[in-house]
Amino acid sequence: MTESPGVAPPPIVVSQVMPGDPPFRIVQIGGQQVGKAFSPVDVIEFARRAGLDDVDLDDPSVVRWVGGDKFKWTL
Repeated sequence: MTESPGVAPPPIVVSQVMPGDPPFRIVQIGGQQVGKAFSPVDVIEFARRAGLDDVDLDDPSVVRWVGGDKFKWTL
């Protein structure tokens, strides 16, 4: 996927599900890795810590889900 010139990427990027016990997804905010999320609640907490309040996990201008949406947490 290529980004259009002048269009900023979403501030939050959530990776595909990674193997682990339990499986997890890496979260980046502003291009910086902030941690491993095990549920959507973790994504919201990372956003809150980064100063992003009331994050809409369904808004593609705010969150980009890689390899599945906010309901995908298993391999």
